[in-house]
Amino acid sequence: MRDPYEILGLERSADEATIKAAYRRLAKRHHPDLHPGDPKAAERFQELNGANDLLSDPERRARFDRGEIDAEGHEVPPRGPFYRDFQEGAGGRGDSAGFTEDDIAEFFARQFNARHGGGAFRAPGADLHYALTLGFLDAANGTSRRVLLPDGRALDVKIPAGIEDGHTIRLKGQGRPGIGGGAAGDALIDVAVAPHPFLHRSGDDVIVNLPVTLREAVLGASVSVPTIKGHVKLTIPAGSGDGSRLRLRGRGIREGHQYVELKVMFPPGEEPALAEFLRGWTPVHSFNPRAGMEEP
Repeated sequence: MRDPYEILGLERSADEATIKAAYRRLAKRHHPDLHPGDPKAAERFQELNGANDLLSDPERRARFDRGEIDAEGHEVPPRGPFYRDFQEGAGGRGDSAGFTEDDIAEFFARQFNARHGGGAFRAPGADLHYALTLGFLDAANGTSRRVLLPDGRALDVKIPAGIEDGHTIRLKGQGRPGIGGGAAGDALIDVAVAPHPFLHRSGDDVIVNLPVTLREAVLGASVSVPTIKGHVKLTIPAGSGDGSRLRLRGRGIREGHQYVELKVMFPPGEEPALAEFLRGWTPVHSFNPRAGMEEP
C-alpha cells in the first residue's frame, strides 16, 4: 500500500479530527455503491480504509511514523544487535522478508516470558475502521447492511432507526485479534447519511418543502406528500399562504413529526385571465405584506 498520508492527502502533522474529516470526505466520493461495476473505485475505497485503519489508531500511527511498521501494518525489524537477536529468536531465518506477523508476535512473547519469569504476554488487538454510506430513508427507518471490513471479513450489521450522519457503530470484538489471549479489538463503522432530494432532518423531525399551485393555496386541496414511510394524503386549508407550515403528527423519525412547508408556485408564462382578474379585484380584508419594513 502507498503511504497512508499520501492516500488521504494529509500532512504528517494532521490531527485526529483532520484525519477523520479527510477519510469521510474521500470515502463518500469513492464508495463502491456510487460507482457500480467500477473495480478501480472498489480498490480505491479499500485503500482508503487501509490508510484510515492505520492513521486513526494513535499507537499504530506512532509506530508507523517511527518506522517500526510499514504502511500495511507489518513489523519492520530493527537493525543492529537486537535485530540479530530477533533473527536468532525467530529461528535463524536470516532475511526479515521471511517473517510473518505471527512470527514477530511469537518472538516478542518469548522475550517477554524469558524476562518476566515465564508470565504470559498479552496485548489487545487493534480496532478496525470502516465507512458506511446510507440512504436518507434507510437511516431514518433502520435497516441491515452487509459490510466488508478492511481485513476482508464480511459482517451483517443492524442499523438502528434514526441513526445520524457522523455516528459511529462499535462492534465489540470484531477487530484484530489480540496477542497471547488478549482481547480482540473492535470494528468501528463510521456512518455517513446521503441527502434526500425532498426531505431533510431537524433533530427527530422531518421537513419537506412542498410546491403547490395558486389554486390549491387559495381554494384548499388534498395532495400527496412524501414521508419516510411513503406518500400520504395531506389536506391544505383554503387561504394558505406561501411559507405556511403544516404538521403530520408522528410521521417523523422515532417520536418526531413531519412538517410540510408550502411554496406557492405560479405557472410558467403569462396568464391573461389571472392578470385581468387581479386588476379588477379588491380584497375584502386589506393588508400590507411589508408592514414594518417602511423607511422611518
